[in-house]
Amino acid sequence: MAVDASLAGRTFPPTEPYTVSREKILEFARATGSEYDGRSAPGTFPIVIAFTAMHALMEDPDVGIALHRVVHGEQRFTYTRPVAEGDRLRAELTVDSLRQIGGADIIGTRSEITDADGEHVCTAFATLVHRGEDA
Repeated sequence: MAVDASLAGRTFPPTEPYTVSREKILEFARATGSEYDGRSAPGTFPIVIAFTAMHALMEDPDVGIALHRVVHGEQRFTYTRPVAEGDRLRAELTVDSLRQIGGADIIGTRSEITDADGEHVCTAFATLVHRGEDA
């Protein structure tokens, strides 16, 4: 069953604040083979916060996404400033696009990541592919 087209344009509540610690940056850097220079988190670190927002989208019973049918198709980030140790970040996810192709839903999301002052840090764009039951 296809995801309801009215999902496009919907914005979800922001995530709870996430405190960026040195330990979490180092853990992420080790897991991804990234470098940590002691100043800025690796460029893909915001996926930690963005994934929490994506997970809330996928777990919302009104949305109709079956998590075991989702493949992460694309990810990219645009920055206002780097993520740093001590930041308290939140992500607010909006579904920018939704289309059906070959029995799959192609869901384009945008997560605006802001700091404790509400200032923009970066935007995480993701494409999720949700396979239909017959796909």
